[in-house]
Amino acid sequence: MPGKAAVKTPTPPPIYAVRKQQVVLDSDLAEMYGVETKRLNAAVRRNDAKFPLAFCFELTQQEFAALRSQNASLKPGRGEHRKYLPLVFSEHGALMAATVLKSDQAVQMSLYLIKAFVRMRDEMLASKTILKRVAEIDRRLLEHDVVLQELIARIQPLLDAPPVEDTESKKPRIGYHKGNR
Repeated sequence: MPGKAAVKTPTPPPIYAVRKQQVVLDSDLAEMYGVETKRLNAAVRRNDAKFPLAFCFELTQQEFAALRSQNASLKPGRGEHRKYLPLVFSEHGALMAATVLKSDQAVQMSLYLIKAFVRMRDEMLASKTILKRVAEIDRRLLEHDVVLQELIARIQPLLDAPPVEDTESKKPRIGYHKGNR
């Protein structure tokens, strides 16, 4: 876009597992979107209807302590001077947060996230198509396997040597043999 500076795509924030969900801390998301944590949280609180529990929730004191004790990537002192416990965002909540923020970086990141999700969905559809094709090939191979086994069963008697009969041993042998002198 003319007149607008290009916003560099930041590195993705660390993802944590809390309440059987993969989430991102509000401070990491705010840094990624180029806003202060308190601005992000204020925007979320103003738009609380857009953030159900599946999208965003506040950590309990025990959950926050567990994150700090279990993850070396969570810097000591992070959140100690906070008035509130941190919010965490699922992937849908992170996308929704980008839509309620006004920064250029948040707008760019929301576009980036949407493109990433579309690409991921396309790749999943492509892999689904490939899996269907592999299943069809597998089904055909099983059918061919049955047909080949039937064919081998019918041809096998023709390939086996004929049984030896007693009449053959009574026939005189032709040619030079030790017993013919």
